[in-house]
Amino acid sequence: MSNTYQEAIENSNIVSKTDINGIITFVNDEFCKISGYSYDELIGQNHNIVRHPEVATSNFETLWQTILSKKPFKATVKNLSKNGSTVYLNTTITPILDENQNIIEFIAIRYDVTAEVELKKSLELKEKELEQLNLNLEQKVKEQTKQLKELNKTLEQRVQEEIKKNEEKQKLLFWQSRMASLGQMLANIAHQWRQPLTELNLTLFNMKKACTQNNEKKVDELYKESKSLISNMSLTIEDFSNFFNPQKEKKSFEIKEAVNEALMVLRKVIELENIHIQIDVPINYKVIGVSNELSQVIINLIQNSKDAFIQNDITNRTIMITLKEKQILDKKYSLLEISDNAGGITKENIDKIFEPYFTTKHKSQGTGLGLFMSKMIIEKSLDGQLSHKNTKDGSIFTIKLVL
Repeated sequence: MSNTYQEAIENSNIVSKTDINGIITFVNDEFCKISGYSYDELIGQNHNIVRHPEVATSNFETLWQTILSKKPFKATVKNLSKNGSTVYLNTTITPILDENQNIIEFIAIRYDVTAEVELKKSLELKEKELEQLNLNLEQKVKEQTKQLKELNKTLEQRVQEEIKKNEEKQKLLFWQSRMASLGQMLANIAHQWRQPLTELNLTLFNMKKACTQNNEKKVDELYKESKSLISNMSLTIEDFSNFFNPQKEKKSFEIKEAVNEALMVLRKVIELENIHIQIDVPINYKVIGVSNELSQVIINLIQNSKDAFIQNDITNRTIMITLKEKQILDKKYSLLEISDNAGGITKENIDKIFEPYFTTKHKSQGTGLGLFMSKMIIEKSLDGQLSHKNTKDGSIFTIKLVL
């Protein structure tokens, strides 16, 4: 019966025996397989032949103190195979005593836990990387929040300066509408982040679940998804920060870049409202002004179309953005047209749309400053013209700028 037990242990575990000095006297096939040495290479050798050089000497001092005191020693041991690979073995070393209670040999029974240890190390490394990513993201959020607060102060200061310089009603209305636009942009940031935050929460939950199941492949997949989500959220902050840059110096800029910037800010709203955007805006059409002011006008016009789609219950929603060139006498102009199929503007309202505080929306949805502000920006800041006309099934706004 004892031979049967011995065979069962040897067949299912990694077994070795040494004499009292640590010289190997027996190894089973599993020990040879995990160590990479043959039976003949091991017998007669000191057991430290598989010792890993990175293991501290104090670990072996504790081992010998334990087994020489006739007590079993249990630990996860890091060993080095003949081919230089590292293995981790759950190890129990037991002293064998004779009838006089003297130690005659040691028997060690092990089983391989390399995969589990490597997975744990990999998960710990990924946890540290995620922790660092979160710290970096938090820092970016703090920095960008500070910049937005500073920008808010800058805008308020500029409002006061404009009021002091000129008490004209239109100037005051202009800056009021700029502040309203800032609030609108902040709402867009919250809109952009809501979905990825939900996805990140679900991904981290699934990662935790995969960890408990030791599913390394799934953990790695979810880890990459988390990094991608965090990276995109960080990029969103940078994009909106660039849009809010208070730099007011006029310079040459590409019209297409202003269009792209506006669509980037509104991309989530466009997706959620199922709006199809058709763009025909070539490059190499530059004008003088402030790029993000033109972007703000485009944003106002697209949002007006979006509201009209909802108000008029339009299901097949299309907005077209086109750019054409027109020669008038000796000057070249760009005509940036933004058209929709949202039903157009009624005859009784069409002559009032650029007036301050005029709106057909509920007061909770608009201030009536959007089109007024857009016209002010185009005329006063970009030296252009903003006009509107109804089409067969919607509206078309044309921004005329000198090239």
